[in-house]
Amino acid sequence: MLSDWNLLSDDLQLTLSRAALGRAAELLAEQAETLAREIEAGHLADRGGPDALRLFAAVIRVTGQDELAMAGHA
Repeated sequence: MLSDWNLLSDDLQLTLSRAALGRAAELLAEQAETLAREIEAGHLADRGGPDALRLFAAVIRVTGQDELAMAGHA
């Protein structure tokens, strides 16, 4: 197993980076959705949060996909 990032090929580095960024974006979106549900369930004060969080989650998902699709197409 390779233990040094620099030993990986450029293509593999790009693939791993894209996968990590995609996973990070999905985790952010999932957390926003979870927080929205908690507000709706009354566990946190509702100050317009659920709609804002769902908008944030949608933006993260759309932007994340657009950015990943564009990466490597210079």
